[in-house]
Amino acid sequence: MESPIEANGLRRSFGDIEAVCGVDLSVSQGEIYGFLGPNGAGKSTMVRMLTTLLKPSAGRARVAGFDVATEADEVRRRIGVALQDAAIDPLMTGNELLHLQATLHGLGRKEGKERGRELLDRVGLTDAGDRRVQTYSGGMRRRLDLAMSLLHQPAVLFLDEPTTGLDPSSRLNLWEEVRRLNTEGTTVFLTTQYLEEADELAHRVGIIDGGLIVREGTPAELKAAVGSPTLRIDVSPDQFGTANEVLGRFGEQRPAREGRLAIGLDKGASRLTDVVRALDEANVSVLHMELDAPSLDDVFAEATGRRLEGQAE
Repeated sequence: MESPIEANGLRRSFGDIEAVCGVDLSVSQGEIYGFLGPNGAGKSTMVRMLTTLLKPSAGRARVAGFDVATEADEVRRRIGVALQDAAIDPLMTGNELLHLQATLHGLGRKEGKERGRELLDRVGLTDAGDRRVQTYSGGMRRRLDLAMSLLHQPAVLFLDEPTTGLDPSSRLNLWEEVRRLNTEGTTVFLTTQYLEEADELAHRVGIIDGGLIVREGTPAELKAAVGSPTLRIDVSPDQFGTANEVLGRFGEQRPAREGRLAIGLDKGASRLTDVVRALDEANVSVLHMELDAPSLDDVFAEATGRRLEGQAE
């Protein structure tokens, strides 16, 4: 069976600006594929091409077995899309919106009603089905949007930052629903700004930067490739230059937030004593020190030269 998402040399330009620069991509049947990238990297443009909202400038992409440019209607019939900026009429109720969605997908009245009732139950909104959406919390709206995207039982589901702005409990609930959908055979293409989310859910991760995929693999493979753990220290501003020179003897510098130093510590924890001794000999007073095993945050930083927006570093 061919891959439900396949792209070859995919490009998209806006005037003189090339947002996506020849991307090759293959997502396997039944896979959750995490798609990460800093702002302006081409992530949203890529998703919009795969969901037929933008036509590629060059190259080719097939989703659910159909070409996104020449067979867009066939693609739309087979995908579910829950975009971060999805417009949901606040004056309609959850049940009314699901009924409208069922009609748009050509479901019969009885089938649409039964499917809507089932999905509201799945996302925990049964008791809110007759309430106007303007009374819903942000988490409830995201869960309703997910239910609407699943009404026609799509083969491929695109989720664009599905948990942005949700409280921790709502985020965990949505994670469980994504896992359940995936175990039922749905292929999921997930864009997220939360590296923990990609680590928890994705079978494979792709990182796009400058319009190109710069890293791809399982979370475990990507973290193993980073190698050394990250040592982070805080010092007073007047000792920053000295501390930076000392740390440079023990590993390569890694991106960190302003006012903090970070390196990939060669040989890991076994060198910590040497680092502390060297800093002490240089009369550097350390305000805070931590050593972290490689994470997707480190993978992202190594691949793009920066931390993902919204992360701690």
